[in-house]
Amino acid sequence: MRSEIKQAKPFSSPEEELFLSLVHTSDIAARKLSDFLKEHKISTAQYNVLRILRGAGPNGLPCGEISSRMVTRDPDITRLLDRLEKRKLVGRSRLSGDRRVVSTRISPDGLALLKILDKPMVEIHQQQLGFLSATEIQELLKAFTRIRAHLSEEAPE
Repeated sequence: MRSEIKQAKPFSSPEEELFLSLVHTSDIAARKLSDFLKEHKISTAQYNVLRILRGAGPNGLPCGEISSRMVTRDPDITRLLDRLEKRKLVGRSRLSGDRRVVSTRISPDGLALLKILDKPMVEIHQQQLGFLSATEIQELLKAFTRIRAHLSEEAPE
């Protein structure tokens, strides 16, 4: 890891090395996805929103609920939704029961875009991680789950 990031000095701890390795690995993996999605004029955050809305079904979700389901945080979810709406990939409307709440739904164009992206995204994931055994994948998933749970416990409320 040190040579990859051209760090001459040893890491201050194994935890620091692990953290930096995790971030660096994530960045490398995310770049390929990002480059592919750019070809379709969509960001990884926008892709994540479209997948969330497809899963939500025809009723859609309010902005806050979309934000809470994001894989990575986006502090300006409203602007993100504005860009998707401008491209006609989502639609927004006020709920009849509570006019203060705006529901966002994936549009037919958004569903069509996801249909185009689904298979290539599976292939990218397979290319990136398919060399790992099923056991290795399960071990990593378990470790990441433990790390997230620990970090969530530490987070201030």
